Amino acid sequence: MRPLPIRPASPPRPPRPNSPTRLIALFALTLLLSCSSSLSPEQQAALAAEGYYRHLLAGEYEQFLQGRVGSDSLPADYREQLLTGYLQFMAQQQDKHGGITAVSVSSVRTDSLDAYTSVFLLLCYGDSTQEEIVVPMVDAGDGRWRMK
Repeated sequence: MRPLPIRPASPPRPPRPNSPTRLIALFALTLLLSCSSSLSPEQQAALAAEGYYRHLLAGEYEQFLQGRVGSDSLPADYREQLLTGYLQFMAQQQDKHGGITAVSVSSVRTDSLDAYTSVFLLLCYGDSTQEEIVVPMVDAGDGRWRMK
């Protein structure tokens, strides 16, 4: 009987965006947003934007869409087009960069004249590249922040 060859250990893989750990973190983030009044408006906007993009990474396109201002009054056919667009965007990112593996807040700025807060998110891709995007956020008035 021959001994089995020893294979080198593979490097640990980062958790998938829809892993139970990520979902628990997202739930905790949502709970924190709803229960905490000690966070500044900028912090609330940043947490909301990051949470919406975590939904996008997890393939939860409906929840991502619900984070947009006016999403509750969209015509059904336009809503379906947006959801299809999100699916196509994520497939495109998978093809080009190995997918988006993580999202984090890099900075936040409030423009008091235009009454919105710009949240700068850092998207990390599977091919080790990064991209910073700007997500304009508005206070929906019900304590929730929405993407403009």
